[in-house]
Amino acid sequence: MTTLKSKLQDDLNAAIKERDELRSSTLRLTLAAITKEEVAGKEKRELSDDEVQKVIAREAKKRREAADAFAQGGRPEQAEREKAEGEVLATYLPKQLSDDELNAIVAQAVEEARAAGAEGPRAMGAVMKIVNPKVAGQAEGGRVAAAVKKLLAG
Repeated sequence: MTTLKSKLQDDLNAAIKERDELRSSTLRLTLAAITKEEVAGKEKRELSDDEVQKVIAREAKKRREAADAFAQGGRPEQAEREKAEGEVLATYLPKQLSDDELNAIVAQAVEEARAAGAEGPRAMGAVMKIVNPKVAGQAEGGRVAAAVKKLLAG
């Protein structure tokens, strides 16, 4: 078992003992998603810590989107629950980059792309190829794309 997955399992056991319903249900759902990912495809396999982290990030994103949908739908108590679940999952993810840190990485990538001959809005793909490996897991794709568009347009 990977170290991150075993940490989730240990935290789930602790949450159950503490009768922390929010934490235990969130961790149960996340572990179920990890197991589902492990058995998807032709044969069962063990996920690496990076793959487990991607599953956790995907689950956290689902919680954020659901919280927005519930808030817009006039169900604030359900939106709060989804936000709280997202915060539980955030503790297992790497620290997100601040806007300033993200903009600095994107600015450097834009310079690299321009040096390679990519100009204007068409350079978006080239810049994203440079930026994505540097910010993997530390910034959402939408935030990265918005920062790249802003710098290319400016």
